[in-house]
Amino acid sequence: MANKYDVVIIGAGAAGLMCAATAGKRGRSVLVLDHGKKPGRKILISGGGRCNFTNNDVAANNYVCRNPHFVKSALSQYSQWDFIGLVCQHEIDYEERDHGQLFCLDSAKDIVKMLVAECDMPNISLRYQTDISAITQLETGFSLNVNGETISCESLVVATGGLSMPKLGATPFGYQIAAQFGLKMVPTTAGLVPFTLHKQDKDAFEELSGIAVPAMITTEDGTSFKENLLFTHRGLSGPVVLQISSYWLPGQKVSIDLLPTLNLAETLLELRDQHPNQSIKNTLSRLLPKRLIEVLITRGDIIDKPLKQLDHKEFDQLATYFHHWNMAPNGTEGYRTAEVTLGGVDTDALSSKTMESKQIKGLFFAGEVMDVSGWLGGYNFQWAWSSGYVAGQNA
Repeated sequence: MANKYDVVIIGAGAAGLMCAATAGKRGRSVLVLDHGKKPGRKILISGGGRCNFTNNDVAANNYVCRNPHFVKSALSQYSQWDFIGLVCQHEIDYEERDHGQLFCLDSAKDIVKMLVAECDMPNISLRYQTDISAITQLETGFSLNVNGETISCESLVVATGGLSMPKLGATPFGYQIAAQFGLKMVPTTAGLVPFTLHKQDKDAFEELSGIAVPAMITTEDGTSFKENLLFTHRGLSGPVVLQISSYWLPGQKVSIDLLPTLNLAETLLELRDQHPNQSIKNTLSRLLPKRLIEVLITRGDIIDKPLKQLDHKEFDQLATYFHHWNMAPNGTEGYRTAEVTLGGVDTDALSSKTMESKQIKGLFFAGEVMDVSGWLGGYNFQWAWSSGYVAGQNA
């Protein structure tokens, strides 16, 4: 078996496979190594098995990165339209859902099959269940010890992903490689992840598990998202919580608008004129799930009495409560359920135009291993395609 390649890529996920196909089309001899049994494991379970593979509207502000400009070059070199074109070329049926999200109509397997098919070239080899015990920099290129065999390459691409979803085989290996070669790291934490609550709040709200309401959540620094909020037996989830979790810092409160589409003070005044004897509980139960209102009354957060007994100050207090429901999360569910890893290899150490290390010639990074995390909605996959393509064009 050949033990010298132009390019070795560590990781057979979204970014690694895209990188391999791109480098292979340039005529480079490519070896992809993965410690798992099969490629694209995270792709397969994404989007409920349908894979939200990109979004119709992709811009730099859809990403969390210490350098907000870093993503621009890669996203322009390989855009969402380029990937959609590839999907169409492989005749994969897809649909658009809310907020421009694109999903496979049939199965996420279609995306993995497409990527593997793109890598079906004589100059590309894919090897699974591999153990890399050492990586050494040579005068030109690198040497790797893989399952006891020495493999050398001119360019090394680290596309190992982050720490999210450890059950799928996530490891810190990519960060260890970066550290070995002296690259700076941005501390990592779980992103796009549900909140857990302090015991008192958890005990009160866990009976609401499964109830969803439209909401807008705002962090202390003013970042906000509007989407569905889902009560769970552990705390709070749903798209709006996952989105805001990437901007929330431990110890901070979040402000939740439980009625983002109406002015509650005005609405209550109108309803008081129409139904003066109706109770607050029954009135609010027309606007929000009844069980939620009952829990808030039981907790003493709101007082139940007829609308006609409320004065203007009490109307304003109710409106403030529901439009600015302050909640202090206990934490998050962590990497176990997180969709992405925030932080990673510091992008200041990398060229935004090539994904190559500024310090180590021939060392490239692609995908989630970098300090680039997208919003919910196909943005993380688009970063994998874009950064993988750019690395593949230059490795």
